[in-house]
Amino acid sequence: MSEPLVPVVTSGAAPPPAAVPSAAGARPLSAQRVIPLRHPGRWIATAVVLVLAAQVAHGLVTNPFYQWDRFQYWFVRPVIVDGLVITLEVTAFSAVLGLVGGIVLALARLSRSPVLRAVSWIYIWLFRSVPLIVVLLFLYNFSALYHTLSVGIPFGPAFVRFDETRLATDMVIAVIGLSLNEAAYAAEVVRAGILSVDQGQHEAAAALGLPKRYQFARIVFPQSLRAVIPSYVNQLIGLVKSTSLVFYVSLLDLFGSVQSMGSTYPGDIVPLLLVATIWYVILTSVVSVVQFYVERYYSRGALRTVPPTPLQKLRAALWDLRARIQRETAI
Repeated sequence: MSEPLVPVVTSGAAPPPAAVPSAAGARPLSAQRVIPLRHPGRWIATAVVLVLAAQVAHGLVTNPFYQWDRFQYWFVRPVIVDGLVITLEVTAFSAVLGLVGGIVLALARLSRSPVLRAVSWIYIWLFRSVPLIVVLLFLYNFSALYHTLSVGIPFGPAFVRFDETRLATDMVIAVIGLSLNEAAYAAEVVRAGILSVDQGQHEAAAALGLPKRYQFARIVFPQSLRAVIPSYVNQLIGLVKSTSLVFYVSLLDLFGSVQSMGSTYPGDIVPLLLVATIWYVILTSVVSVVQFYVERYYSRGALRTVPPTPLQKLRAALWDLRARIQRETAI
């Protein structure tokens, strides 16, 4: 009868995990608590920032100079709301027209025609160099230079004539001025987006024998939107604030209404300015939220995982806090 086999451990091999001796009085590794790395500098900086923020908030609330009761009175007054509606209308029209004009200028800048490239470059250079207030004031006094406008043959007879003063209302002047200025900046945004498309996409579309217009409309431009739209939505924030300049062409937008009421009620200048400030903060915050979701939408395919939304971040933080509490109670 053969003897049972006995496992033999050579001198170079490590003993089984169960046979590993532990230090006297030490707990097993599974029961030991991991101590996180301390960051005293971070905590000190956080405390300083919180103290400063609390002091600023306390000053805003308790300082009688801000007149928060008058702020509450003016915040949703009809004259303020009417000015806010005009601001939204001017912003919407200017954003659409500026984007359309920017696409046309970008295509002209990328054209093979030297005339189109030169005209587009001069337009972009000119309107990016001239301040917006100068453009608005020039358009406001445009009727002094040209009383009537006509459409016809250059240096020949005119087919249609119309009075410029009847067409150039305050709203039209504001929208045209902002659109002309916005198109110059949008053109560079669109051109950069088109150039960001990989050259292989152009070559593949050309190898398939597709017409140039079809290549641009169905292949190149949709891919460029990943870079164009987030950047242009960011441009809208500047456009919202630029609408405050239309007050100088006699259009009572949000800022114009505040200025008008401030002249009528000099004692309420500060709360009226706060009303305008808060409304502009709200508008730009809404645009910033739209920008985040647009960038998140167009980042699909470029990133492995899209950035989480604020709600998803909050949910993940709550789950992490719950798991940490459960670990603490278990130990």
